Amino acid sequence: MAKLQLTPIYGDDDTITHYMGIQFFNDSNVDLGPSPGSVTKELVRSTWIAPDNTPPPSSVGKGNLWEHSSLFLLSDEVLCQKIFSKLSPRDIASVNSVCKRLYHLTKNEHLWRMVCQNAWGSDATRTLESVAGSRSLAWERLARELTTLEAVAWRKLTIGGAVEPSRCNFSACAVGNRVVLFGGEGVNMQPMNDTFVLDLSASKPEWRHVHVSSAPPGRWGHTLSCLNGSRLVLFGGCGGQGLLNDVFILDLDAQYPTWREIPGLAPPVPRSWHSSCTVDGTKLVVSGGCADSGVLLSDTYLLDVTMEKPVWREIPASWTPPSRLGHSLSVYDGKKILMFGGLAKSGPLRLRSSDVFTLDLSEDKPCWRSITGSGMPGAGNPAGVGPPPRLDHVAVSLPGGRVLIFGGSVAGLHSASQLYLLDPAEEKPTWRILNVPGRPPRFAWGHSTCVVGGTKAVVLGGQTGEEWTLTEMHELSLLSSLV
Repeated sequence: MAKLQLTPIYGDDDTITHYMGIQFFNDSNVDLGPSPGSVTKELVRSTWIAPDNTPPPSSVGKGNLWEHSSLFLLSDEVLCQKIFSKLSPRDIASVNSVCKRLYHLTKNEHLWRMVCQNAWGSDATRTLESVAGSRSLAWERLARELTTLEAVAWRKLTIGGAVEPSRCNFSACAVGNRVVLFGGEGVNMQPMNDTFVLDLSASKPEWRHVHVSSAPPGRWGHTLSCLNGSRLVLFGGCGGQGLLNDVFILDLDAQYPTWREIPGLAPPVPRSWHSSCTVDGTKLVVSGGCADSGVLLSDTYLLDVTMEKPVWREIPASWTPPSRLGHSLSVYDGKKILMFGGLAKSGPLRLRSSDVFTLDLSEDKPCWRSITGSGMPGAGNPAGVGPPPRLDHVAVSLPGGRVLIFGGSVAGLHSASQLYLLDPAEEKPTWRILNVPGRPPRFAWGHSTCVVGGTKAVVLGGQTGEEWTLTEMHELSLLSSLV
């Protein structure tokens, strides 16, 4: 069994100049039990691979992996489906250097799909397949690029069509390859309630106004999230009559798309500039925001929109993060939620935050835990250089649970386009800076971005946080391609 530890080496200006890699080996006794009764053929002899073409070990005694290991009595099918499919992408990449038989086994795309599904979850693999359409995916390359992030790059897109009237503070969400935009704040703080769709799979993407029945009241500062399939869920915001706490659902692929209000019982107080996400494609999670009179909120609510009579449920917690707005919620590892940043209450003040908190909804009694926040005893910042405090930023969940942070409203001279990577599943979560080629946006404000197909983030808007140019888009692609 092997483990590789990478240690950064810093220069005089506190930038990383080198990495030192140390590989640790530990003995491991693998007991696969007695050989299957149906296996009567000779022991499989695997070919030793050595960089200097030296002959294989001459010993054939007990424990010699190359000649007498029970592992090689197993069929290819058992090795792939029962053992290798349970390993991580990094482990499979190591296995293929053991011998020629394992090398050829680990070149099987069906095996790599199982490995990716096991590591990232069924939803992530289904999303990749739906975005790819009828094309077959090179799962081995996808696993490598999404693990190493070697292909991440920015590019600037020119978009046809128009979103009119002009607006800001809208909300956008992705359904497959399509970006859906709803509402926003027009001239003279006019709340908008129209819907636009941008198909990024088209050869020349352009905005298209979609005529949707029963449109919700106009609003800004709301959230738009994706449920299973082609359904979207809208919550809250600020409208012509004040703050809202209503819920609407839209099936974009219905024959006659119609917004449908979901009358959830015991709803949270009306709010705007909150954050939301969806879990299992059926449950809406809402956190924080700004209530009447500018009061910041720290509550967290959950609504299962598939119930016949949905009921809002506040997630009780013995401790909650400081109240805030403009933060982000990211779902990772199935039912875990990561909260980052925002404008948070700190005593009598409201300050930009760079704190990180997590919540596991699979627990019997979910509770918020601090990873980098200072609000709990013993909490401290992780190793590495963390992102400067910010709000209205972008948070991108990557397959495997890692979260990318960039953009937002950042004080001082910090670059909002710098990307930061965090893996909350690590024993000691460490911020890492990701240097990405291409042309990043100068600003990436909240309510103007979304993740498309799990492999790219798109940033809508133009030069400043007040003047939106929706014919221009920046795309952060995690893969070189999907083919």
